[in-house]
Formats: sequence, structure tokens, C-alpha cells
Amino acid sequence: MNEKLKAIERLLNIMDELRVGCPWDKKQTFETLRKNTIEETFELADAIVNKNYDEIKGELGDLLLHIVFYSKLGDELNKFNFADVANAISEKLIYRHPHIYGDVKVANAQEVANNWEKLKLKEKADKKVLDGVPNSLPALTKAIRLQEKARGVGFDWEFPEQVWEKVNEELNEVKDEIKKFETSKNKDKTHLEAEFGDLLFSVINAARLYEIDPEIALERTNKKFINRFNYLEQETISKGISLHSMSLDEMNVIWDKAKKQE
Repeated sequence: MNEKLKAIERLLNIMDELRVGCPWDKKQTFETLRKNTIEETFELADAIVNKNYDEIKGELGDLLLHIVFYSKLGDELNKFNFADVANAISEKLIYRHPHIYGDVKVANAQEVANNWEKLKLKEKADKKVLDGVPNSLPALTKAIRLQEKARGVGFDWEFPEQVWEKVNEELNEVKDEIKKFETSKNKDKTHLEAEFGDLLFSVINAARLYEIDPEIALERTNKKFINRFNYLEQETISKGISLHSMSLDEMNVIWDKAKKQE
């Protein structure tokens, strides 16, 4: 424990020194740091998907620096300091874990999550169930959080397999809307876009019910596509062939080779 406390103290001292002596650090504000914090968060997310623990350690350090930096800025404004931040989250964790620090009994992790959402609502009498989901979240991540919050108050499927009827329903509605669009004169895609949104939302819901993080699943598929397409491109370049001059069938032959390489 002493080693950990010393490491935190060292970082706080370095932040004090940088704020006084470094021209760049002296210029920073909450607003100027914001975009960098977002970037660092996504870099951590990439490291987690790649399961690169050295990178995870490094990116966590970058995020910790931002927490220390924001705390320093708050201290300078006499609004809050690092101790306030740490104590606030400690109090929140104790309050939202009554099964550890109280006499509440839980059977599984889902009951813990449900209790968490109920306690959050109690903290503010005027707070709505879906409050707290940032508007700026990427749409896929936002969909997951909305569904999780709804589940916290019991608005969810009783069994995971029930969701497939909804997925199939949304898929059929997309197909019907495509037929209408193809025969329409004005070519307005508003309704088609809405149906695609409903379908995506239901597929995300299905992934969540089967305890699959759709954000990670999609990112792994993105990486798989990149690897296969890069293989396709390298193979054609090595043979002096341009992708533009190849047929889809010819490209699929190499694509299948890429799949087998995996």
C-alpha cells in the first residue's frame, strides 16, 4: 500500500511542478484537455480489444494524468481537489454496494447492476431512468447503455431467446421498406433509415442479452476485415495486378485464402 501511495504522491507533485514550470501545461484548461481525454479513452479501448497489457498500462497512465490534471485545475479554482475526487467516488462505491457494505443480499451480477441503477435514481428525486447517458456517446455504445438502464427497472426480455422474434420482425420491416423505396418516385430514405435503425438496435439488444459486448464484437470484425483486405491487396500487388482490373469472383478466391490463413 505504501508503494502505491508514494506513486500517487509522486504524480501529484510532478503535476504541481509542470503546472508552474511548463509553458504548455500552464496554458491548459478543462476545455483544451477535453478532446485529448476523449482520444486517450479510445486509445485505451483499442489496447483492451488487442489485449495488449503493456499498452493498457500505458493508456491507463495517460488517463490517470488527465484525472490528476483536471483535479489540479479544480484546486486552482477552489472548486475541488484530487482528494475530493477520490473521496467522492469512494463514497459512491460504498453507497452503491449495499451487498458489501450493508445487509442487502444479491444472487448474481445482474442483481448488482439492477440495484446500482435503482440507487442512482434515488440520488436525485427528479432523475429519469435514461438520464446519465451522455448525448455525445457513439450511437452503438449509447444503445447498449440505454438498454442496460431500461433493464435496471425490469424493462427487458425475460429470456434471451425471446429477442429473436423482435430481430426477425425488424428485419422483415427493413425488407418491406426496401420494396417500397424501390417503387417510390421521390426516393425518400427517411423511413428506410428508421427501419435500419430499429434493426440495428434489436441486434445490439440480442448481443447484450447473450452477454456479448457488441462494440468489441464489431471492432474485432473490423480488424478481421482489415487483415483480410490487406492480404487481398498485398497478393494482387505481388502479382502486378490492380484490384480495379479484377472481377469480384477473382477477388473472392484470394479472400477465401485469407480466411484460411486465419
